[in-house]
Amino acid sequence: MKKNDIELRSIAKNIKLVAFDVDGVMTDGSLTFLEDGREIKTYNAKDGLGVVMLSKADIITSIITARENNAVKLRAEMIDIKELYMGQKNKLKALNELIEKYNLKPSEIAYMGDDLPDICVLREVGLKCCPNDAVTEVKKECNFISDYCGGRGAVRELCDFILFSKGIDYDKISKPSKQ
Repeated sequence: MKKNDIELRSIAKNIKLVAFDVDGVMTDGSLTFLEDGREIKTYNAKDGLGVVMLSKADIITSIITARENNAVKLRAEMIDIKELYMGQKNKLKALNELIEKYNLKPSEIAYMGDDLPDICVLREVGLKCCPNDAVTEVKKECNFISDYCGGRGAVRELCDFILFSKGIDYDKISKPSKQ
């Protein structure tokens, strides 16, 4: 991904909704379980602030994940995710619901995924994004490949790129209260 790529910046300038997978995108993909079956996830605070700043810039934010997990729900609330879709075995269905609900064109949507179940969504959106450690098949679909790995800054880099492409400076957005 080249931040100065005019075509890519032109696509990003028109983005109205950004959706993210969780495992491998917002986290490093590790799954940690306690003996009682509860799952622990580790998120990057800088990634979270990037998502908050998208919301403050009136960009709709969404999570579309195949897993159902209270940790994801909590994180979504903390970073002002507007639309949360958990338990989505067919992620394309969730994407289509978002398109209909907000009357969007697929070209106005960015999606960041990292593995095979994300390809169906990536093929339908304008800004097709993945962390640097995404599987090869996903990387082949993407026009934005982060310099960073999942859970390690990939989300923040995408958020910064979209805001930069729209000419939105963090200083122009009110100070965030959460991260």
